[in-house]
Amino acid sequence: MLLKMHHTGFVVSDIDVAARFYGEVIGLTPLPRRERDGSAISQILGYEGTHIKIAEFTHGEYMLELIEYVHPPGADAHVHERNAFGASHIAFVVDDIDAAYERLVANGAQKLNPPIEIVDGKKGCYLQDPDGNWVELLQLG
Repeated sequence: MLLKMHHTGFVVSDIDVAARFYGEVIGLTPLPRRERDGSAISQILGYEGTHIKIAEFTHGEYMLELIEYVHPPGADAHVHERNAFGASHIAFVVDDIDAAYERLVANGAQKLNPPIEIVDGKKGCYLQDPDGNWVELLQLG
Protein backbone atom coordinates (compact mmCIF):
# COMPACT_ATOMS: atom_id res chain seq x y z
CA MET A 1 0.00 0.00 0.00
CA LEU A 2 2.72 2.53 0.92
CA LEU A 3 4.44 3.87 -2.19
CA LYS A 4 7.09 6.24 -0.75
CA MET A 5 7.77 8.97 1.79
CA HIS A 6 6.70 12.37 0.44
CA HIS A 7 7.70 15.18 2.84
CA THR A 8 8.25 16.39 6.36
CA GLY A 9 6.47 19.54 7.52
CA PHE A 10 7.14 22.14 10.19
CA VAL A 11 4.83 24.94 11.33
CA VAL A 12 6.80 28.20 11.58
CA SER A 13 6.08 31.67 12.92
CA ASP A 14 7.57 33.63 10.00
CA ILE A 15 7.80 31.97 6.59
CA ASP A 16 10.49 34.41 5.39
CA VAL A 17 12.82 33.77 8.34
CA ALA A 18 12.31 30.00 8.16
CA ALA A 19 12.73 29.92 4.36
CA ARG A 20 16.00 31.81 4.61
CA PHE A 21 17.27 29.41 7.30
CA TYR A 22 16.46 26.22 5.38
CA GLY A 23 17.25 27.61 1.93
CA GLU A 24 20.21 29.97 2.25
CA VAL A 25 21.76 28.69 5.50
CA ILE A 26 21.21 24.92 5.28
CA GLY A 27 21.24 24.83 1.48
CA LEU A 28 17.99 23.12 0.51
CA THR A 29 16.61 24.00 -2.95
CA PRO A 30 13.49 26.19 -2.78
CA LEU A 31 10.36 25.50 -4.78
CA PRO A 32 7.86 28.24 -5.69
CA ARG A 33 5.99 29.53 -2.62
CA ARG A 34 2.23 29.13 -2.35
CA GLU A 35 -0.69 30.31 -0.26
CA ARG A 36 -3.80 28.28 0.40
CA ASP A 37 -7.21 29.28 1.71
CA GLY A 38 -10.78 28.25 1.11
CA SER A 39 -12.97 25.29 1.94
CA ALA A 40 -10.65 22.48 0.79
CA ILE A 41 -7.65 23.48 2.95
CA SER A 42 -10.00 24.38 5.81
CA GLN A 43 -11.48 20.87 5.67
CA ILE A 44 -8.08 19.16 5.46
CA LEU A 45 -6.60 21.10 8.39
CA GLY A 46 -9.82 21.28 10.43
CA TYR A 47 -9.95 25.07 10.93
CA GLU A 48 -12.72 27.24 9.54
CA GLY A 49 -11.38 30.04 7.35
CA THR A 50 -7.89 28.58 7.11
CA HIS A 51 -5.24 30.67 5.32
CA ILE A 52 -1.66 29.39 5.18
CA LYS A 53 1.62 30.34 3.52
CA ILE A 54 3.78 27.45 2.28
CA ALA A 55 7.47 27.26 1.42
CA GLU A 56 8.79 23.93 0.16
CA PHE A 57 12.37 22.78 -0.33
CA THR A 58 13.98 19.74 -1.89
CA HIS A 59 17.24 17.86 -1.67
CA GLY A 60 17.21 14.94 -4.06
CA GLU A 61 13.86 13.20 -3.63
CA TYR A 62 13.42 14.52 -0.08
CA MET A 63 11.06 17.47 0.51
CA LEU A 64 10.62 19.78 3.51
CA GLU A 65 7.42 21.82 3.80
CA LEU A 66 7.23 24.93 5.99
CA ILE A 67 3.80 26.31 6.88
CA GLU A 68 2.92 29.67 8.40
CA TYR A 69 -0.67 29.92 9.64
CA VAL A 70 -2.09 33.33 8.80
CA HIS A 71 -5.55 32.25 10.01
CA PRO A 72 -5.95 30.94 12.56
CA PRO A 73 -2.67 32.39 13.79
CA GLY A 74 -0.17 29.84 15.06
CA ALA A 75 0.94 29.44 18.65
CA ASP A 76 4.03 27.92 20.25
CA ALA A 77 3.31 24.33 21.20
CA HIS A 78 6.83 22.95 20.88
CA VAL A 79 8.00 20.03 22.88
CA HIS A 80 11.25 21.37 24.28
CA GLU A 81 12.46 18.03 25.61
CA ARG A 82 13.90 15.59 23.10
CA ASN A 83 12.57 12.57 25.02
CA ALA A 84 8.91 13.71 25.18
CA PHE A 85 6.24 11.90 23.20
CA GLY A 86 5.53 13.99 20.11
CA ALA A 87 9.02 15.46 19.96
CA SER A 88 10.43 15.33 16.43
CA HIS A 89 13.54 16.33 14.53
CA ILE A 90 15.00 16.47 11.05
CA ALA A 91 18.52 15.17 10.42
CA PHE A 92 21.05 16.32 7.83
CA VAL A 93 24.29 14.59 6.85
CA VAL A 94 27.07 17.14 6.39
CA ASP A 95 30.70 16.88 5.30
CA ASP A 96 32.09 19.27 7.97
CA ILE A 97 29.90 19.23 11.08
CA ASP A 98 31.90 21.84 12.98
CA ALA A 99 31.58 24.38 10.14
CA ALA A 100 27.89 23.54 9.63
CA TYR A 101 27.20 23.93 13.36
CA GLU A 102 28.91 27.33 13.48
CA ARG A 103 27.07 28.50 10.35
CA LEU A 104 23.67 27.49 11.74
CA VAL A 105 24.31 29.11 15.14
CA ALA A 106 25.53 32.31 13.44
CA ASN A 107 22.27 32.37 11.49
CA GLY A 108 19.72 31.95 14.26
CA ALA A 109 19.92 28.32 15.39
CA GLN A 110 19.72 27.72 19.12
CA LYS A 111 22.45 25.36 20.26
CA LEU A 112 21.95 22.42 22.59
CA ASN A 113 25.39 20.83 22.39
CA PRO A 114 28.44 21.22 20.15
CA PRO A 115 29.36 18.38 17.78
CA ILE A 116 30.87 15.35 19.48
CA GLU A 117 32.20 12.03 18.26
CA ILE A 118 29.52 9.36 18.74
CA VAL A 119 31.61 6.41 17.53
CA ASP A 120 34.84 6.26 15.53
CA GLY A 121 34.46 8.56 12.54
CA LYS A 122 30.84 9.58 13.27
CA LYS A 123 29.98 12.93 14.86
CA GLY A 124 26.64 14.45 15.76
CA CYS A 125 24.84 17.30 17.50
CA TYR A 126 21.38 18.75 18.08
CA LEU A 127 20.24 22.35 17.59
CA GLN A 128 16.91 24.14 17.18
CA ASP A 129 15.93 26.23 14.17
CA PRO A 130 14.71 29.82 14.81
CA ASP A 131 11.21 28.45 15.63
CA GLY A 132 12.42 25.74 18.01
CA ASN A 133 12.16 22.77 15.63
CA TRP A 134 14.90 20.24 16.37
CA VAL A 135 17.68 19.79 13.82
CA GLU A 136 20.27 17.03 14.02
CA LEU A 137 23.58 17.25 12.18
CA LEU A 138 25.55 14.11 11.38
CA GLN A 139 29.02 13.67 9.92
CA LEU A 140 29.40 10.04 8.94
CA GLY A 141 33.17 9.97 8.50
